[in-house]
Order: sequence, then C-alpha cells, then structure tokens
Amino acid sequence: MRPRLLVLVVSGATTTATLPPAVSERFDVEVFPFRSPAGYGGSQKIAFHYAIERGFDFVALLHGDGHYAPACLPDLLAPLAAGSADAAYGSRMLRPADARRGMPFYKYVTNRALSRIQSRLLRTRLSEFHSGYRAYSTAALRRIPFHLNADAFHFDTEITIQLLLSGARLTEVPIPPYSSAGLSLANGAGYAWRVIGTCLRARAQELSLFFDRRFDCAPSTASNVHYKPRLGFESTHTIALGLIPSGARVLDIGCAGGYFSRILRERGCHATGVDQFPLADGNALDAFHLHDLNRMPLPVDLSEFDHAVMLDVIEHLQSPETFVDGFRAAADRNPGLTLLISTPNIAFVVARLMLLFGQFNYGKRGILDLTHTRLFTFRTFRRLFEQSGYEVIEMRGVPAPFPLALGDSWFARTLLGVQRLLIRLSRTWFAFQIFAIVKPKPGLAYLMDRALDGRAR
Repeated sequence: MRPRLLVLVVSGATTTATLPPAVSERFDVEVFPFRSPAGYGGSQKIAFHYAIERGFDFVALLHGDGHYAPACLPDLLAPLAAGSADAAYGSRMLRPADARRGMPFYKYVTNRALSRIQSRLLRTRLSEFHSGYRAYSTAALRRIPFHLNADAFHFDTEITIQLLLSGARLTEVPIPPYSSAGLSLANGAGYAWRVIGTCLRARAQELSLFFDRRFDCAPSTASNVHYKPRLGFESTHTIALGLIPSGARVLDIGCAGGYFSRILRERGCHATGVDQFPLADGNALDAFHLHDLNRMPLPVDLSEFDHAVMLDVIEHLQSPETFVDGFRAAADRNPGLTLLISTPNIAFVVARLMLLFGQFNYGKRGILDLTHTRLFTFRTFRRLFEQSGYEVIEMRGVPAPFPLALGDSWFARTLLGVQRLLIRLSRTWFAFQIFAIVKPKPGLAYLMDRALDGRAR
C-alpha cells in the first residue's frame, strides 16, 4: 500500500497533474489548496490537523507560483519515506555560491545572518530557517503542540523549535534559489524581531528561566531518574559528599534513581535509599524502600543512621512542616543524627527581576519547577526547622549549576566563579540554592529517660 501524502499549496494553483511523476507514482497524493483566511501559519495548522485526522503519512508544503521547484519534491520526501528523517527542509543556503547568484544581495545576507543567529541560539546546524519548502511526517506532528503556534510567518520558526525539542530528526535538501517580492523592510524587521524573540524564549525555557506551553515538547516519563548528581563543580551534591565521612551510615531521602547513594557506597558508606520511584537500572544500594514521602512515618528506623541526606526534595512535598515534624519525632532517640538538606532560593536575583517585570513562570526545571509545591528563602527555611525543634548548625548559599545548563566550558566556569563572589556579598540575593545542616533536638521522651536514669543513679 502506497504512503499517503498531503500537499499543502501555499500560493498559486497546483494539482496532482503538475507534480513530478515520481511523486504520484510513489505516494497516494491529495492536494490541499491554500484557501483559509487564518494566515500562513493558521493554514498550516488546519492542513496538519486534516492530515492527522485523515490518516496521511506525510505533509509537504509547495508554492504553486513556482518559487519552490516542484521537481525537488521527490528529493525532499525521500528521507521521510526511507524513515531516516522526521522532517525535511529545502535549503537555498546549502549551496551558498548559487544562493548568492540567485538571490538579491540584501536577502542573501539577512537570510544567512538570521539563520546563523537562530542556529547558535537553538544549538543546531540548520543552514536556513526561512524556507517554506518543507515536508513533515505526521507521526512527528502528532508529538508537538503546533496548534498553539502563531498564525503568521514565524510559525515556521516555532514548529522547527518544537520538532528539535521533541527529538525529531531534521534534515536539509538543497533547492535552487529564487527571487520574490517578499516582505517590506518594516515587515522584514518585525519578522526578524519575532523569530529571534521566539528562539530566545525557547532558550530561556531550556535554562528554566521561562515556560511556554508551545515549547513543552521534550518526551517525559513518570520517573525522577533525570535528577542525577551534579559533580565536578560546587553544588549541593559535592557539598554533601564533602561532609559525609567514609564508613558513615547514610539515609538518602528522595534518592532519585540511586545515583548519589551509589557514589556514597563507592566511598565506603552504608547507603539506604527511599523514593516513590524504583531505582535506576544498574544502581544497587544496601537497602531501598519504595515510599511516598508525603506519607509519614518513613519506612526506616532513624536510630540506625549517622546522616540523612535530602537534596532538592522538600520543595516537592505537599506539607514540609508535616515531614520535618515526623522526621524529628522518628529521630527522637538518635541525637547524633545530622540532616543535610537543600532547596531552591526563591529570593534569587533572577526570580526577583522576573517578578519585577510581571513574570512568574513555572517550567520543567529550576527554581520554579512545575512539581515544586513550596518554596523558601534563607529566612523561611531556617524558621521551618527552628520552629519544628531542630538546631540549625549552618546555612550556606550554592551557585547555579552553570556547567550543567551551559556545558562544562570556560564560560560556565567563569559564571560560576562570579556567582561565588556575589554570594559572599549577599547569599540572600545571589544564591541559587540553600544548603542547610540541621540536627533534630532531643525529644521530650529522650530527655525524660535521661532524667530518670540520672535520678536512679
């Protein structure tokens, strides 16, 4: 059975009779004329929805006025039909010499410059973002919220970002250059502003500074194994590792796949993990308990441990107060137990500035993670423990994980060093996270037993 192809005609008139014979022979073709008043992007949304609903395998965009050579359509569809790509883009810039000769100079320069900026921002290698000669797999379109995109021309940039974030395989096919009237200077500047702004918003979301549902396209599963140790630079994980001696008995609360506990075991510690999700494959601990931390008590005897570690977990709980009260009660007869705990600093300067400009955006990661239910400042985090019967031994500020977000580069290391200096000036303003060392104070039952033992003697 031949694959089904929907051809969206962007302008002009095209029928199946004017398509290259190779297309009609290889695919069961239907032409979808551009008749919607919804605009360039709006018409694509309607056509994509039609293709998905009617069971088409591929969608191709074509200009009926000859701007995009129909003869190139078989080449554009070939990688999709072979299963080696999810989307194919016709690019005039794959052959720069031909593009320079076939396009007005100002269009060539602006197209190339704008595409390079977008490629840098999105960390991809597409040579051209501004060609409307494209073909998509409907399987890839199903995985992205293209219906949320703009109706205007920067729809093409938005869908490209969505495909990249969803893990789709993009490829480029060389096409001949063409000349057209195009956008006016004013409209062209507005278009450039919109596409750069769109790329910046997507990049900001990747850095957990912004959230836009259009770009919530990354595949996700109901697990937390993506929370892996932050090693090789100053982080809550390296700080905790430096405070736990070899041979210690450690309870890892919210162990997130068991990666941190595995490192503890490699250092000679006895590690027990507690989490609502199973351990990741290959991580074996001394003991593990599958448990929802919103339910107390914990399924362990706290008298058996020297340290408890709870890194970037308490902000996910429904009631941190209930948890810390329950933990202190369970540790009533173990006055030597030390709890190492961390949480994001909601008073971080970036969060303050975003709020100043009316932005309070939850995202997939960072301080305003979508799964965070409670957030703290240094003062409120200290108060949480002091009012629950703990001794707060130390609180320190932790810089943002720049090497994790930007790659382990000189630039990320420089930002890390600058933030360390700023934290010394004001940890309240410049710390990305709060790390605390606390001890549950002896409970009344423990103190009563001690008093009775002393009276008996």
